[in-house]
Amino acid sequence: MGLDEAVAARRFLIRGEHANLWFEGRGPDQDGALDGALVVSFDNLATIDEGWPRGPWAWKRLEPMGHSVLGVQSHAKDWFRQPTAPMLLRGLEERGFFRRFRRVVLVGASMGGFAALNFAPLIPEARVLAFSPQSTMNKVIAPYEARFPYAVKRSNWEGMPFLDAAAAVPYVRRAVVVYDPMVPEDRAHAARLAGPNVQMLRVPFATHEAIRVVLKTGTFPLLIDALIEADGAGPDFWQAYRARRSVTKWQRAVLAAAANKGRHQLVIQAADAMLRLGQDLPDEEKVFIRRARRGAVNARKVGAAT
Repeated sequence: MGLDEAVAARRFLIRGEHANLWFEGRGPDQDGALDGALVVSFDNLATIDEGWPRGPWAWKRLEPMGHSVLGVQSHAKDWFRQPTAPMLLRGLEERGFFRRFRRVVLVGASMGGFAALNFAPLIPEARVLAFSPQSTMNKVIAPYEARFPYAVKRSNWEGMPFLDAAAAVPYVRRAVVVYDPMVPEDRAHAARLAGPNVQMLRVPFATHEAIRVVLKTGTFPLLIDALIEADGAGPDFWQAYRARRSVTKWQRAVLAAAANKGRHQLVIQAADAMLRLGQDLPDEEKVFIRRARRGAVNARKVGAAT
């Protein structure tokens, strides 16, 4: 299907040279107008590993929410450093596609978060929800970023438009950036993305994969709806996010951070609390926590003997 046909369609798949657009419309349809919200999701590394055929990133989480979904699917782990994705999005905008919706929210994690921020100016009044996004991989602009060497080697980070998401931020209606400030690279990228139109949600011990902790706590829909119905997250998100204490990834990050700093008593106390409150934890997780506690007890004994 071409762009001209897609504009009024309730669902479509457009295959491009470097990226696809996958759309599923929801809500009442009156003369081609869908009166709800549109969530535009961008692939990340994990999604691309799934191969084809596949739905958009986070489709299984977004589909029950009842919003229309447009998936921007990359053919490679290229951080969307290719002409196809922006060309297709610009083509939809020029044909009035996004005006079918009362609110448009772009969402992505890591590579997808970079793309969501970067391409938001192509869609007037779009909001963005980005998890642990990179601002750029350009070595001059972000010399601290060395986690994804293949992204730099295989993609053009010297020229081409859409090089730096920080340059796009002033033209975004509103953005929410979720990141772990204890990850140095993510903290540095977030600092570059800061602005009066950006709400920073700092989630310590969530690691670079903060999206996984958010999904486990069930707060992902709250963040999507916060940008559809308002301009950012409120107290209800933080109230619900307390559920992180029972999330395995968060627990392991807490124990590892305390152990690395030599705070053995804190490891013991945290492990005791996790075991006390986590009666339904998987057995393997309980084993991990007990091992961490035992290691802290032994380390404390060694320290006391020296």
